[in-house]
Amino acid sequence: MKKLGSLFRETLEDNIKKELKASDSVFIIKYSKLSSPDLTALRQSLKDSKANLFVAKNSVARRALKEMKLEEMVKFVDGPCGLVFAKGEPVETSRALYTFYRDHENLKLECGFLENRLLETKDIVAMAKLPTKEVLRGQVVMALNSPITGLVYVLKQTLTKFIYCIDQIKNKKTT
Repeated sequence: MKKLGSLFRETLEDNIKKELKASDSVFIIKYSKLSSPDLTALRQSLKDSKANLFVAKNSVARRALKEMKLEEMVKFVDGPCGLVFAKGEPVETSRALYTFYRDHENLKLECGFLENRLLETKDIVAMAKLPTKEVLRGQVVMALNSPITGLVYVLKQTLTKFIYCIDQIKNKKTT
């Protein structure tokens, strides 16, 4: 019969592996010296971006990461750290993490993993500073609309100059 502690660790490890399989991206953060209300606020902001914060023993997290073939992330698991699993857009999750990171100096963004690529802190910050999808769509529409608008303006000016020329000829003949 297994001891309760080893059974608990196995369950935690299975939960981490299940979350890793279900997530589009994962981030490792260090939350040392953050108060409990701050952690609750972080969890809420992550929940809004379809992500969740998972805290486990480092040995359990390392074992789960190794078994899921994420060895690059194992070296970042030391001290009080948490795993953030993002199920939606990773940009929204990185934006939520970065916003919280700016306001709380005790939070550290260690690394992330997205589409078989290890993300450093600077990559997470750059991803967080990307414009939203709506803004990007608006920029694309403006870029597509710009040549058409320019063409209409040029045609209008040509027509305006023609009418102005006709008006000048008319004025000359009447005087």
